[in-house]
Amino acid sequence: MRIIAIANQKGGCGKTTIVINLAACLAREGQRTLAVDLDPQGHCALGLLVPEEQVEVSVADVLLAQQDQEPVDLGRVTWQISSHFDLIPAKIDLSKLEQKLAGVPGREQRLARMLDQVRDKYDFALIDTPPTVGFLTQSALAAADEVIVPVDTGYFSLHGLSKQLDTIRELRAETGRHLSVRIVANLYDVRTKLAREILAELRKRHGDAMFASFINFNTKLKESTSLGQPITEYDPASSGCRDFVKFARELIALGNGKSAATMPAAALSTANALDTITPATPTPSIGTAAVASPRSAPAAAASSSGQQVLLERAEALAANASKLLATTETLLGPGRKSGLPASTGTSAQRTEEKIELIYGPRAVEHGVVFVVAAAGANSVRIAGDFNDWNPDRTPMQPLRDGAFFARLPLGPGRYNYRYVVDGHWMRDPANPRMEMNPYGEMNSVLELV
Repeated sequence: MRIIAIANQKGGCGKTTIVINLAACLAREGQRTLAVDLDPQGHCALGLLVPEEQVEVSVADVLLAQQDQEPVDLGRVTWQISSHFDLIPAKIDLSKLEQKLAGVPGREQRLARMLDQVRDKYDFALIDTPPTVGFLTQSALAAADEVIVPVDTGYFSLHGLSKQLDTIRELRAETGRHLSVRIVANLYDVRTKLAREILAELRKRHGDAMFASFINFNTKLKESTSLGQPITEYDPASSGCRDFVKFARELIALGNGKSAATMPAAALSTANALDTITPATPTPSIGTAAVASPRSAPAAAASSSGQQVLLERAEALAANASKLLATTETLLGPGRKSGLPASTGTSAQRTEEKIELIYGPRAVEHGVVFVVAAAGANSVRIAGDFNDWNPDRTPMQPLRDGAFFARLPLGPGRYNYRYVVDGHWMRDPANPRMEMNPYGEMNSVLELV
């Protein structure tokens, strides 16, 4: 059984979505797959329609029972999702486990012992980890043979990747274990130059450590999770499903004699590999995105410099968004233009906020501004609760670079809405909040307080 931790200290990079849909696609390929939720939020169960109130025994009970009790039968905690696809769910009580096991020797090994019980039953075990560096993430890394680090192709992802690889480096140094680490680009939006440049640079810098497959930004993936279905069931013809099928097949192929775990270290260069550390040698703290074999100080400095160049390039690309942003700010007025608190963070945070200002609804003084990307469209309109669902009442005006906007004088309340692009009705791709309407389609939801 291949035990794979899906880990990234940065939240919002799609770890749970990857666990759910990768497991479903592996199962569809005939691989017996177990998903283990190690995040106290319990989103794997939520995303697979496992009712929390019916989860009597969770992963926390299994790990806690190893102390002074008889081991819990994993059959009591395992839920069958589909053929070849099982889930061990988590509940909020998992958040108290670290405190309950404080000072207990070998507590990080409990998950590994649990998975040893089913090693012959499954081909894959995928572990969903929380966006923190603590006992739960350490337990996942201690149990895993491989780590997949999902990276959304945005500015902050570079920082999350660097921190996660530092954590893995430290674990290797402490335990002497060799972890095969690979990076997958997730939530990739080919329409943005920033995403294209970051993906190209990641591939250039990490080479074989990057999966050839990547997961495009796809609204069907968000919809499927919100409705409690893996993408293989919700929309098997979608591009999101095709991306995950390709990803699953590549992962299977890497285990057939070509995985980084079995490659000789000599075949992996320090420029593009993540699994060549010699644990017996103390590992310096290097602020670089790559986890490479021990290097001299000049080499480490060069790598750190390369990371800084990439970060600066990302910020420069993000600054290009100011062309459209300048027009949008004219609509929103001076001062706190988006209705959000003024940024007091780093320049990187301010850059990210500017990018996020472009598309989607934004509260402003005396109303809301809606901005949507619709390159090549002749007519874009908005319909919703605020205009009796009559798109003819609210045509949207063109900006530049294929964007359209409308400013509406909306007060506090909850609104459903959709865009109508050249007669085609669609939900707002920039708004993750949605709910199903009576016609079986998804409305976008806006709440103003």
